[in-house]
Amino acid sequence: MINILYLHAGAEMYGADKILLELVSGLDKKKFNPVVILPSNGILANKLRGEGIKTYIIDYPILRRKYFNINGILSFSLNYFKKSKDIINLLMKINFQPDIIHVNTLAVLEGIYLKNKLEAKLLWHVHEIIEKPKFISVVLNFLVGKYSDKCIVVSNAVRDHLLNSKFIKKSKIKVIHNGIDSKEFNPNINCNYLFKEFNVPTDSIKVGVIGRINAWKGQNDFLDAATPLLKEYPNLYLFIIGSAFTGQEWRIDEIKNKIKNDYNRSRIIYSPFRSDNAAVQNFLNILVLPSTSPDPLPTVVLEAMASGKPIIGYDHGGIKEMVLDGYNGYLVEPNNCLELRRKMQVLIKSEEKRKNFGVNSLNRQINKFSMSSFIKKFSSTYTLIGNDFQ
Repeated sequence: MINILYLHAGAEMYGADKILLELVSGLDKKKFNPVVILPSNGILANKLRGEGIKTYIIDYPILRRKYFNINGILSFSLNYFKKSKDIINLLMKINFQPDIIHVNTLAVLEGIYLKNKLEAKLLWHVHEIIEKPKFISVVLNFLVGKYSDKCIVVSNAVRDHLLNSKFIKKSKIKVIHNGIDSKEFNPNINCNYLFKEFNVPTDSIKVGVIGRINAWKGQNDFLDAATPLLKEYPNLYLFIIGSAFTGQEWRIDEIKNKIKNDYNRSRIIYSPFRSDNAAVQNFLNILVLPSTSPDPLPTVVLEAMASGKPIIGYDHGGIKEMVLDGYNGYLVEPNNCLELRRKMQVLIKSEEKRKNFGVNSLNRQINKFSMSSFIKKFSSTYTLIGNDFQ
């Protein structure tokens, strides 16, 4: 039995949260004994407990932009050591000695301290491509290279970013693409109730972007590219679905104001984070992912593929490993809103193309990004690290 401690950056249900839930829930509990410690309560914590996973809450600090100043660094450092010791005390209390510490995302640094204190192996699961601020990028790449025993990355794009930093050996890195559960996301999920909820006609064409509302997910690019098409296609409806980090709600207000000022605002619909993403993916005809910075391996694209949908996105990051241009969607030059609009127009006009691309998306997801393959690869990695440790 290999004991694994999981540390993660939050308790919501966005990409990395979902992947952690699927991984921990899917492990063979006869071989692996997982314990999860999260920095806050939330949907993820509830779902983990619902799966019978031992889940605890200690409010350890997560690396955020608010710490990128002198006072922030001091506050983070003091809290970091205090909460790391609290984690150790909790593990002693529940009599849990981890063989492996699985740190999920670069925003969690506590694994560095715990690795030495607990004499455990550190597996760093990197979901991000952090380019700016440059100093933070350099520091994080250095820490991963120096302290991780194994670095699992979600895409070749993340691997290449880390290798380009020169701080991490190629032998330490392993690419394991995220998988998606076809039982949860598939073309047969009922979405009919959404037509009534959103007051949308059944013959409408629905194009949307789903994801965290932040500085780089590209919701503004989506609106700039798509809103002119509303004049041309009276049955076209646009959707923006997602919430912002706490303290950044102004980003939502900014988007709402932009929608409010559009002549066709009645056909632009904003909805905060939803728990029925599988239905939403089936409801949409086209998913757009206009991330202005490279998105490592966007889970929302996997969900769209499993739902049999075409995808249009900017041609950088992990989406290049998921969407083949002209096969199951289109890849567009980053930040080129005009070209993004043209590709949307192609799919809006052609139901046949949407269907063909959707079938190709589903087949590609099943063959390349299955949940069973994802869990199998992680299980093998844990076993290798655990055997080496023991």
